Amino acid sequence: MPKGYWVSAYRTISDPEKLAAYNELAAPAVRAGGGRVLTRGSRVVAHDAGIAERTIVIEFDSFEQAVAAHESAAYQEALAALSDGVERDFRIVEGID
Repeated sequence: MPKGYWVSAYRTISDPEKLAAYNELAAPAVRAGGGRVLTRGSRVVAHDAGIAERTIVIEFDSFEQAVAAHESAAYQEALAALSDGVERDFRIVEGID
C-alpha cells in the first residue's frame, strides 16, 4: 500500500508565537495520527520558484491515514492556533509504493 505524506513549504512566518503554539499542538496530533516526521526545518536549497524557508515532510502508513490525521480534531485545534501566523503551501500526497 502506498504511503501518504504531508509536505509543507513555508513561504513566510509572520508570527513566530503562533507558529510555536501550533508546534506544541501539532506534534502530538501528528504522532496520534501515526505520522513520522522525516524532515522539519532542516537546511533547504530552493530552485525554480521555490523559497528557502522552513520545509516539513511527514510520512504516514497510507494516504488515507494522512488525510484522517489532517481532519482530526487535535490537528484542527493546532491549525486554529496557527491561524494567520504563516503563509505556506500544504499538500497531502500519495507515495508511489
